[in-house]
Amino acid sequence: MTYNLGSDAEKQDEKAKNLARARQSLIEELDAINVYEERVQASNDEELKKVLAHNRDEEKEHAAMLVDWLRKNDPTFDKMFSEHD
Repeated sequence: MTYNLGSDAEKQDEKAKNLARARQSLIEELDAINVYEERVQASNDEELKKVLAHNRDEEKEHAAMLVDWLRKNDPTFDKMFSEHD
């Protein structure tokens, strides 16, 4: 997995780097959810659909874990969950 910290990556502290890692990981988990859902919808084999749906749901758990971590470590991100329009 790669993530882009931008051209000023060497100037960022570890907290900023960890936040970037978590955000990129969340993007990847959400993308994986979409990929598995597409495969579930496309498959005509019920056993395979169950396996793919299980995998999709595990990715949802991973995404939720990352959101929890981001909320604990990024106060502005956390604030948006209760104060967004």
